[in-house]
Amino acid sequence: MLALAEIAQRNPKEITLMENEPLSRHTRFGLGGAARWMVDVHDAALLPEVMGALDGTETITLGGGSNLIVADGGYDGVVVRYTGRKIDRNDGVSLAEAGAVWQDVVDFHTELGLSGMERMTGIPGWLGGALYGNAGAYGQTIMDFVESVRVFDGVGFREVANADCGFAYRTSGFKARKNWVLLSAKMRLAAGDALEIRQTSAEILATRNEKFPPTMKCAGSIFKNLHVANLGEKALNRVPPGVMRMGKVPSAWFLEQVGSKGMKRGGIEVASYHANLIYNTGGGTAVEVCALIDDLKGRVLAEFDLRLEEEVQYVGFKDRISH
Repeated sequence: MLALAEIAQRNPKEITLMENEPLSRHTRFGLGGAARWMVDVHDAALLPEVMGALDGTETITLGGGSNLIVADGGYDGVVVRYTGRKIDRNDGVSLAEAGAVWQDVVDFHTELGLSGMERMTGIPGWLGGALYGNAGAYGQTIMDFVESVRVFDGVGFREVANADCGFAYRTSGFKARKNWVLLSAKMRLAAGDALEIRQTSAEILATRNEKFPPTMKCAGSIFKNLHVANLGEKALNRVPPGVMRMGKVPSAWFLEQVGSKGMKRGGIEVASYHANLIYNTGGGTAVEVCALIDDLKGRVLAEFDLRLEEEVQYVGFKDRISH
């Protein structure tokens, strides 16, 4: 890491280099081991030099860490975060950097009376992570208003149009491009009723904060909801019509049927009021989270012949796949 350390020394205001940095400090679950190295890049212009110095080194990029489970043994490589967080708007187009806190992006547009993301208020993390996983809530997803995403692709900078981002339900084509660093997004939102937009945002934020308190050590919903069209006969025949919404069935419904609420593994627990919410009560481990996830998946598979898929991403595991 000598070359990376030299770059950081030459650019102390633009690069922060950390050795053996506990990733529990940078993930909402608050668990997991340390990264061998972690580098925060505050100026995108330095990314070619930084990533060039890491050529051949195992590397991952991170955002706000709100949707991650980090292995207890940590990550024996380099974690790179792009931390630019400017949000601006010109000629009807918003430009926000990937390191911007998602709630700040929502609030920026809500205050301007622009409609498109008010129902996505309260989602934790950074804009980069929202793009990576095509975040959404209450029928809105980030793909609905993104025009393009600027990235560093390991060689140079490029602008990726919405149609080429591979957006789909809770995923994007960026998941297949692990060496890319997301830098910013251009977004176009339409003007709406400012009062109505603010009221909607406030009401949803209150609901989310009650369900997922900001102090709770969790990644929000663990499992993706299920498309009705993809359900097998055994599962479909059991689902009441009123549970189906917008072509999907909440995974929480299936989990509730197999008694998930209140289940525990050490310091990890399923909320008593939400079957798809797993949280760290304090001192929980990644091993315990994974054991509980596997137990829940096994129960749903046995009862409904249905395979649940996690929303969360795994870091530092050799035997677990991030979807």
